[in-house]
Amino acid sequence: MSTRRILGVDPGLRTTGYGVVEVTDGTLRLIEGGVLQPDPKAELARRLVQLHEAMVAVLRATQPHCMVVEELWTAYEHPQTAVLMGHARGVLTLAAGANGVAVHDLAHASVKRALTGSGSATKTQVKGMVVQLLGLPAPPHPDDVSDALALAIAFANVEAQRDRFAELGVVMPQRRSRATRLA
Repeated sequence: MSTRRILGVDPGLRTTGYGVVEVTDGTLRLIEGGVLQPDPKAELARRLVQLHEAMVAVLRATQPHCMVVEELWTAYEHPQTAVLMGHARGVLTLAAGANGVAVHDLAHASVKRALTGSGSATKTQVKGMVVQLLGLPAPPHPDDVSDALALAIAFANVEAQRDRFAELGVVMPQRRSRATRLA
């Protein structure tokens, strides 16, 4: 019997959603979901410290095998948003790395495709699949938690597919994160 815990993280400076799922022989189970909310009145550096400390607490409490975050992207009209998101994403991945937790990233469309079969699915469709796949009575609230759980479920799907190919003797290439490619 194989069991893995996957932590999905939807990074943000105001609200970071997280969700932990456990996968045992292809069966998904919700372990925990919630939000991390640094003090919005604090200076940027202090909010980042608060975010890091809160993520370390989540990592220690839930003991995931890996963490999955969405690839960093931005609309051209809002480049500052990407920079701020990069700060949050950086301290969250630092928390994981410093605690021996592997970090993976997935593109937004890959998450949608893994849950719904379509890379252009709506947020409502993705949320509906999170509810269905985890057997929840209602959608997780706020959306940041649902998004984080979607990341964890999508990664579980990617890993299961990789395992099926390995059983057939086909080796799937490991995808490096964009940050690794730029280094």
